[in-house]
Amino acid sequence: MNRIAQWLFAKPRVTQGEVFAALDIGSSKIACFIARAEGEGSPPRVIGIGHQLAEGMRNGSVANMEALQHAISSAVATAEQMAGEMLQRVIVNVSGSQLLSQTVNIELPLNGREVTEGDLQRIVAQGQTMVPEDAQGHPLELIHTIPVSYTLDHQKGIRDPVGMTGGMLQAQLHLVSAAFGPVRTLITAIARCHLEIEKLVAAPYASGLACLVEDEMDLGCLVIDMGAGTTSFAVFFDGSAVYTDGIPVGGAHVTNDIARGLTTSLAHAERLKTLYGNAVPSAMDEREMIDVPQVGEEAPENANHIQKSQLIRIIQPRLEEIFELVRARMDKSGFQEMAGRRVVLTGGASQMPGVRELAQRVLDKQVRLGRPLRVARPPLANGKAGPSFTGLAEATSGPAFATTAGLLVVAMQPELAASSSFSEFVSSVNMFGRVGQWIKQNM
Repeated sequence: MNRIAQWLFAKPRVTQGEVFAALDIGSSKIACFIARAEGEGSPPRVIGIGHQLAEGMRNGSVANMEALQHAISSAVATAEQMAGEMLQRVIVNVSGSQLLSQTVNIELPLNGREVTEGDLQRIVAQGQTMVPEDAQGHPLELIHTIPVSYTLDHQKGIRDPVGMTGGMLQAQLHLVSAAFGPVRTLITAIARCHLEIEKLVAAPYASGLACLVEDEMDLGCLVIDMGAGTTSFAVFFDGSAVYTDGIPVGGAHVTNDIARGLTTSLAHAERLKTLYGNAVPSAMDEREMIDVPQVGEEAPENANHIQKSQLIRIIQPRLEEIFELVRARMDKSGFQEMAGRRVVLTGGASQMPGVRELAQRVLDKQVRLGRPLRVARPPLANGKAGPSFTGLAEATSGPAFATTAGLLVVAMQPELAASSSFSEFVSSVNMFGRVGQWIKQNM
């Protein structure tokens, strides 16, 4: 079993009574889950849930710092009030459209001795020095350094070399980086809400940890997290995340297309998409009529009466474009074959009827809708199930909250987040958060 799979499907590495929290900052919503570790053999219990409209975010990036701080504070306060706890540290996601994936190879001479945990740590540390640069020559922000596989004296496919003896240890690492400016801005916004950041986690990686079963991680699977402003995706193979990427197109673009095409407000466009939207047309669409309120004319008698098929003809091309962009990125990456023929869709935009069928046709793969298995599902009696949570309402255990659930999984198993290089900056910003926490508690 791969080290990631070992961590994921092992017992939670948190002590009884410990409280931990996940903060999912998306383009349409900000969600905060608070969980408490229960006794031996019991899954952690979610004791606080808060979610808020994501004001101040646009396409996965901060657009208005003050509005974002207010939205984060509101979501966290709601979760704190439900849980009866005051948060100090949170695990936060990084949007997929900002991510860059890179595979590097590291060599470490052993001179005939055994491989130790220290050797693996040295390999990871060396990999962290190989962070790529952006177009202006500035280094990117390293989020994850994930060991993919090891080779010992030309023996490939080793998953855990600790205790083995050889002359040369080679490792393949998956580096996940993000744009420097947006990540630092996000960190600062959270610190101004008097919160410390425990870890940053790539959004598609978190969704995969929450939704995939062990066989999908081993045999190869593509996870597509369809958010409002971005669509991010990750490839899992042989128990590891081997590729991550994202595009700045999501469900909000479908809403904008409806608003423009039918000359209605964004609020009414979102309602039409939710009530009548479908990714694939049907014979009944021509006979079903829907009312479309016009911009500035709220009176029902002024609404346009259109066929449902007209709405579908607006929705389908944009969703097709999203899947075609994902397919093109996958073809260019060279990981298409490694991903196999399995796709798991998560995210709020994946819940529209017909999205699964459309994805199957465009991607030419077997597709299922992913739900956070390790949040809503109780553990199996044999103990082989991954860490799971109780206490979640049905509304917050669906595909839209897959990333939030994955952040909780990382909170229970910190090794899953691997190593990152932003700790020095986070430590300095967290000092600002600790001062704010003291003020929050003593004023």
